[in-house]
Amino acid sequence: MWDYTDTVRDHYLNPRNAGEIEAPDGFGEIGNLSCGDALRLTFKLDDDGKIADIKFKTFGCGSAIAAASMLTELCKGKTLDEAKNISNKDIADALGGLPREKMHCSVMGQEALQSAIKYYESGGQKPEITAKEGNIVCVCFNITDVEIEKAVHENGLKTLEDVTNFTKAGGACGNCHEKIRKIIDIG
Repeated sequence: MWDYTDTVRDHYLNPRNAGEIEAPDGFGEIGNLSCGDALRLTFKLDDDGKIADIKFKTFGCGSAIAAASMLTELCKGKTLDEAKNISNKDIADALGGLPREKMHCSVMGQEALQSAIKYYESGGQKPEITAKEGNIVCVCFNITDVEIEKAVHENGLKTLEDVTNFTKAGGACGNCHEKIRKIIDIG
């Protein structure tokens, strides 16, 4: 059984800013149907260009709900430049930590925020679905070498288990384990 902080439990049981903003300035949607986690993030800016309101909808575990709830709290009142600097580590730290096996929930939050900001910066255009950058390493979860390299560098990951906890790569059939280890060794 995982050990959750009181803050994680509170944000899971009493999520802040759940819902969706109509006609949002920012819209981000991240998800992986293979694992069942999905997150939609919407925000509105005030006249000064700061995030005045932000809401989320998620389909996922308690950690996903808590991470999305905390993310919205971290974003309120920030400019987009400030919000761009919010990392998955910032989300996890604000929650008092997440079990390593649940760090992918904070990564999903960071990715949804980046997607919502890109939506705003593109003038409200949902990005076209394009091929992911890099080569698919984990077929089960559709994770590329570029995504794994980024997680390794940003979070100081050293083991296959760490990569799985942050990206889910390697968490199913195991056929990609050797490729993941090589990425870690190069990193």
